[in-house]
Amino acid sequence: MHIGGFQKNSLIDFPGVIACVVFTPGCNFTCPYCHNPELAAGPVTGTGSSSFTQEDVLAFLDKRKGMLQGVAITGGEPTLQRDLPEFIRQVRGMGYKVKLDSNGTRPGVLAELLKDGLVDYLAMDIKTDLAHYPMVLKNQGSKDPVDRIRQSIALIKGEATAYEFRTTCARPFITPEIMDQIGREISGAALYVLQKCSRNVEILDADFLKDEAHFFTDKEMSELKSIITPFVQAVKIR
Repeated sequence: MHIGGFQKNSLIDFPGVIACVVFTPGCNFTCPYCHNPELAAGPVTGTGSSSFTQEDVLAFLDKRKGMLQGVAITGGEPTLQRDLPEFIRQVRGMGYKVKLDSNGTRPGVLAELLKDGLVDYLAMDIKTDLAHYPMVLKNQGSKDPVDRIRQSIALIKGEATAYEFRTTCARPFITPEIMDQIGREISGAALYVLQKCSRNVEILDADFLKDEAHFFTDKEMSELKSIITPFVQAVKIR
């Protein structure tokens, strides 16, 4: 599996678990606010700025047994990596828990991982409501992902033992009306996390930062939370 970046210790990326973070290169979306621009814009077979290989990561994990508890795999989009299931099997074989971040465009991969019990926690990004997903497609001529996103939502709600859906809140991808529609699409979900779009990091589209209209205030974030609350079991603002 191609490694685009590696963080040796994190207390925030895997809820309740001391973990390291593995970043994979390549993504099939082009979200302008993405805070991993080098990974998102690069090829799936790339390495970003990382000098780490899969073997390096596994060797590190072997040395940290008893000190680390888990591995969070993020990106980019990890499910684009052909060897993701085998990598996770090796990690779990060493006694580590695994959290996976995904945009939900490859439900077949998620189904395989969940069926084989390879993922302890699954976090799926909901970019916008289903009608507006074309706004984030990297290749505007690519197949509409709506059916695949819908499949992943249902799969995670029905099969994942621990999970969250989450949304980075920025206009025009999120509005009160869109938030209401997202609530209907994920109705009954165990946890939904609203993430305030950060202005203090490098992002994929630097011009996006220049327009104040893209960003929500704390008060507006609370209003979005109130819209989604009736649809899900728990809501957090992160």
